[in-house]
Amino acid sequence: MRVAELYQSRQGEGALTGAESVFVRTSGCNLRCWFCDTPFASWLPEGDDLSVDEVLQQVLDFGAERVVLTGGEPMLFAELIPLTKRLRDADRHVTIETAGTLDLPVVCDLMSISPKLAGSGPRGDSSARWARRHERERDRPEVIRSLIARYEYQFKFVIDTPDDFQEVEDYLDRLTEIDRSRVWLMPQGVMQPELAQKEPWLSAYCEEHGLKFCPRRQIEWFGYARAT
Repeated sequence: MRVAELYQSRQGEGALTGAESVFVRTSGCNLRCWFCDTPFASWLPEGDDLSVDEVLQQVLDFGAERVVLTGGEPMLFAELIPLTKRLRDADRHVTIETAGTLDLPVVCDLMSISPKLAGSGPRGDSSARWARRHERERDRPEVIRSLIARYEYQFKFVIDTPDDFQEVEDYLDRLTEIDRSRVWLMPQGVMQPELAQKEPWLSAYCEEHGLKFCPRRQIEWFGYARAT
């Protein structure tokens, strides 16, 4: 599997915010979001090809009991199947961060699903091919249903403007199996001033509609930087 970075830090988003974790960021993605904050794992994928043994050893060398498999899109890699099993055998808690468009029979303690809304695709004529592919692949309700039937889960929707709220509600109305108490709304942005500007209206909406507000604590703690 191709790995862009592997490091230990604190989880900054969702139900496990603050938990010391080892992050394995795979390189490669089947989508191309215009707001992607890890272009080195999607638009311009980089990294090293590592075996399952090599990834496992590096993870265990760090020592944290929680492991986050993220990307890019980690579910692109069939190596996740043996890797997650061996992480479980080593008593590690496994979170997988995915867009929910691909499915593998992995071992997972928390499936963290981040569906991409209609306005998430790439912009500009030069990205027309990727825009078509992104729109074709971003919404896979059959994959979502399969994942939430098998794993503990949370959903994280990226919200750019209040106009996105209705699409989230339509999504939840369409997939009634999703527990609203496990749904987090996260502001789009990679700089703290932008995130702070969106927090008041986004957190207010979450409180009013029974959803959870998801600040991006890693930006607050470390700034917009790799390996954080």
